[in-house]
Amino acid sequence: MNHVTEHSAPALGESYRMDFTVSEHSARHMRRVLRIYLVSWGLAGLTHAAELALTELVSNVVRHVPGRSCSVLILCGPQGLRVEVSDDCPGPVRPARGGELADGGRGLLLVEAVTDRWGAEPTTTGKTVWFECHGIRSGHVRKSL
Repeated sequence: MNHVTEHSAPALGESYRMDFTVSEHSARHMRRVLRIYLVSWGLAGLTHAAELALTELVSNVVRHVPGRSCSVLILCGPQGLRVEVSDDCPGPVRPARGGELADGGRGLLLVEAVTDRWGAEPTTTGKTVWFECHGIRSGHVRKSL
């Protein structure tokens, strides 16, 4: 059985961490894992926004991180969901400025639009980019997405 696509445990923990090298198709598998956890935590109402934001952050690793190595941390907290994508590339994280003519960074504008909060923090080896989607565990979303 593939633990990424199926699980037999009656309840999943409050967090999940995965470390790997990503490719163009990795986001699809990560979305599946995220969806399993959101449903288990009663936060299925956050699925669309969280999957979109996670896809953008993983795509940035594929495009900008030499070696494409990263870790993804999915956390269930008192306000809802927090997802962190960490890599070993110290380069800055900047959303697009300049609208439609910007060369890149539009994905981060999308992350900003569909999440309640997002940010980037330097680490000793690179950076962590994170986002939060607030929700009530019954599946009702506090923010209209």
